[in-house]
Amino acid sequence: MSTMDVPAEGVPAQAGARRAVPATHWISWIALAMMTTSSVASLRAAPTMAVYGLACVFLYIVPAIVFLLPTSLVSAELASGWKGGVYNWVSEGISKPMGFLAVWCQFAMTIFYYPSLLGFVASTLAYVINPELASSGVWTAAVIVVVYWTGVWVSSRGTSGVAGLASAGLIIGTLIPGAVLVILGMVFLGQGNESAAPMTTSNLLPAWAGLSSLVLIVNNFLSYSGMEMNAVHVGSLKNPGKEFPKAMFLAMGMVLLIFILPALAIAWIVPADELSLTAGVMQAFDAVFANFNAQWLTPIFGIMLVAASLGGMLTWLAGPSKGLLMISRQEGYLPPFLQKLNKHGVPQNILVTQGVVTTFIALGYALIPDVSSAYWIFSVITTQVYLIVYLLMFVAAVRLRRNQPDHERGYRAPMLVGLCGVGFAASLAALLIGFVPPSQFSGGSPLVYFLIVGGGALGLGLVVPFLFYKLRKPSWKLAENEEVSA
Repeated sequence: MSTMDVPAEGVPAQAGARRAVPATHWISWIALAMMTTSSVASLRAAPTMAVYGLACVFLYIVPAIVFLLPTSLVSAELASGWKGGVYNWVSEGISKPMGFLAVWCQFAMTIFYYPSLLGFVASTLAYVINPELASSGVWTAAVIVVVYWTGVWVSSRGTSGVAGLASAGLIIGTLIPGAVLVILGMVFLGQGNESAAPMTTSNLLPAWAGLSSLVLIVNNFLSYSGMEMNAVHVGSLKNPGKEFPKAMFLAMGMVLLIFILPALAIAWIVPADELSLTAGVMQAFDAVFANFNAQWLTPIFGIMLVAASLGGMLTWLAGPSKGLLMISRQEGYLPPFLQKLNKHGVPQNILVTQGVVTTFIALGYALIPDVSSAYWIFSVITTQVYLIVYLLMFVAAVRLRRNQPDHERGYRAPMLVGLCGVGFAASLAALLIGFVPPSQFSGGSPLVYFLIVGGGALGLGLVVPFLFYKLRKPSWKLAENEEVSA
């Protein structure tokens, strides 16, 4: 999952039928495809899949078919008929408490997302300063804490232009580095160098190591998540019924290329047993630049990758927390302390409270001996929490189609019940499989892995919102125009 251009959930979406959008606001389906690509594509997951060589193609395509496609089309129908994002969709389709659970999970996943994102930033920065730091848990934890709190300070001041920085990050930190990596990787092979990973047809499928092998696909669900955010633009198409599917299929193709080709390039250059899940992109750049006697470019590309990640982090800081705040003020789901705004209109107390938890989680990098293991665990927890949102969304979509068949929609997904069935089954399977340690953790304790992932995902994703809901008081509900300043 990339972090470009993510709007706040709960903010009314442009979701009406065709006539609700002024003619001057039409966008082309190609433009929508580009917007979708920029919000999903990222190089950060490339090292994780490069470990599996040519099999990464299979590991990316399967989640695209059973998760990315259903999520895209189903969320487009919901966004074209009900404004306000996932909270309104689930509230209308199931119930308001379930709507709160959905918007909470969309916010809560960021608590584990930031440590994994900033773990990547720390390892990338290490190649700018001292590559040996990439394997240091203390260095990683320190970078997470310092960068996150700096981001909170910047966001709390209501700094404008953050979204623009994140958009520019697609070009600066994804497209240019990705293209350079792939082109130089092909030149590397063209010079007669042998690929580090075998590239024969017998390697198209990942080696089967029991149930733990299926865990590989779980992390790719997170890579594709966020498509429901882009569905809000379906009402801006002149002919949503025909143009939106074309935009989604084009975006799928571009996203797959951005995910697969850099992963293959890394697999050509860096042997799997030497690959770090956090620093693998920089390992590949360092190796390929060394081959062309241009290692001086490594820190420059490291800075480009860091800039893109930081811009994306700032966008996410400003997004889900505002959505959660809006819903909580209307329905009284959070205590007044967490509903306070500072003078810039930013929910600073939510960000600070989240920062305390993030700081605690960051210590995991210092305490877990292998930085790559910590990165994987936090990525899985992030995916688990976010999958709860999708389970609720698919159920809500089916119920809304059945209970409100005549409700005006700008776009109707074909075979919606089937799409929801495939998407729900895939999401549930991914959530359950996520509790199984992957094959790389065969030497560790399965029980410890289960307790860490289960405690993080179920505790934060289900127990905490349940307690907020059960302990809520009438005084927690604030009028929409009531100002509460920190």
